[in-house]
Amino acid sequence: MPLTPEQEAEIEDLRAAPKPTLRAVSEGAEAHLYKVHPVLDHGFVRMVDYMGDDSAICQAARVSYGRGTKSVSNDEGLIRYLMRHWHSTPFEMCELKLHVKLPVFVARQWIRHRTANVNEYSARYSILDREFYIPRAEDLAAQSAQNNQGRGDVLNPEESARVLQWLREDAMRSYDHYEAMISDTSPEGEGQQGLARELARMNLPANIYTQWYWKVDLHNLFHFLRLRADAHAQYEIRVYADAICEMVKDWVPMAYRAFEDYRLGGVTLSTMAVECLRRMLVGEEVTQETSGMSAREWREFQGVLKKHD
Repeated sequence: MPLTPEQEAEIEDLRAAPKPTLRAVSEGAEAHLYKVHPVLDHGFVRMVDYMGDDSAICQAARVSYGRGTKSVSNDEGLIRYLMRHWHSTPFEMCELKLHVKLPVFVARQWIRHRTANVNEYSARYSILDREFYIPRAEDLAAQSAQNNQGRGDVLNPEESARVLQWLREDAMRSYDHYEAMISDTSPEGEGQQGLARELARMNLPANIYTQWYWKVDLHNLFHFLRLRADAHAQYEIRVYADAICEMVKDWVPMAYRAFEDYRLGGVTLSTMAVECLRRMLVGEEVTQETSGMSAREWREFQGVLKKHD
């Protein structure tokens, strides 16, 4: 289940007891606080707390008092300027704290972003639930022939069925053994001491679910989203990034619009690529051989121009 009855009751109690505050409040973020956004088959993301809003970014940039200028257009123009010219510090004034439930293999990819504060559910002290990520058949794909990190064509139905059966059987078998190892009344050894949880957990597969609290400032959150909400990111982490994008869009709408424009929808061109573009604009025919780029660079450049041979 996404949340235990105890967690759901705690959330309801928190939402039923709002408190007055003098701190900056984002109505968009308030609408998301504590609400669960389901992801994958058993996962979720929920906003636990936040600090700051769009005006906090402007306030930090101007080092002013109060809520910055009264002109929304001026504030949005400033935020776009900051984003456009990579002025990151003002965005660090805003923070977001999330509660995330995710498969372990996604967590290991996620934790590579070392710019957040993380506290993960401990399998040394607690027993993990019997919950595993099992992909949908349409998400099972072969290895990409061009990208060592990516997927290619979707598996045929027969192969998908076989893979899904193995995933379910292996996950359940490993959890059965995990339970048996930590039990002191196992059928295999009545009266056994039971293996320490910190050791028994090594037998669990990477698709079992874990949970953590993840707190990050807006600048580093945007960096995470730029990589993980990208179409080339692995599907299983991208859906989490997409869910977070929906929250951030409501929390800091002006900053998110700038991020969407300059980072998510924008591209970075090398000096060589800019020179090729200039040559093309004056009518010169440029090929990979005359561009000075490698075959891979040229293919990526063509992708930016939406020109496919």
